[in-house]
Amino acid sequence: MITTESLILDKAKFSDWKAMYCHVWSQPESAKYMEWDITENEEKAKIRIIKTIAFQKEHDTYLVYERSSGEAIGFAGVERISPHIYQEAGICLGPNYVGKGLGKQILQGLIRYCKEEFGAREFLYSTREENRASNRLAQSMGFALVSSTLKADRKDGHSYRYLQYSLKL
Repeated sequence: MITTESLILDKAKFSDWKAMYCHVWSQPESAKYMEWDITENEEKAKIRIIKTIAFQKEHDTYLVYERSSGEAIGFAGVERISPHIYQEAGICLGPNYVGKGLGKQILQGLIRYCKEEFGAREFLYSTREENRASNRLAQSMGFALVSSTLKADRKDGHSYRYLQYSLKL
C-alpha cells in the first residue's frame, strides 16, 4: 500500500468493479492517452476487475482510492527496468479527478515507494506529447526529457510522439 495526503494506492477488490466502471473504465477521457479500450457495460466491468485482481497479484500495480470517500478513482503502478531504475507503469484517473493535484501525489508516492523499498536511483516517466497535463506534471517535478519516439496508436492508427522523462533520485 502507498499513501499520500489525499489518496491510498492499494490492491483491487472485487467490490471495486462498479466505482472503476463509473469513474474510469467507461470514460472516453480516461482512455484517450492509454493503451486500453473502454469497458462497455457492468458485466464486462466485473470481468475486468477479476482480471485486474489477477494481474495485480503478479505486478506492482494498484487501484487509486480517494481517502475521503474510499472510492476507487483510478490506477497506477511501477515496474523495474534494471537494478535501481524504475518507471511508472501507467497512471490514470477518472475525468472528475483530473486537475486537482492528484496525479502529482500519485507520482510522488510512486517515486518515494521505489526509493524506500528498492533503493531506486532513477525514475522514468512516459507520456504522449499531446497529453499536455502529463507533460506539465513531469516538468513541474524536475524530470528531464530523455527520448522522443514516433508511434502509432493501436486503437485508431494515428501517429503520436511518445516522450520519456527521467528523474535522478
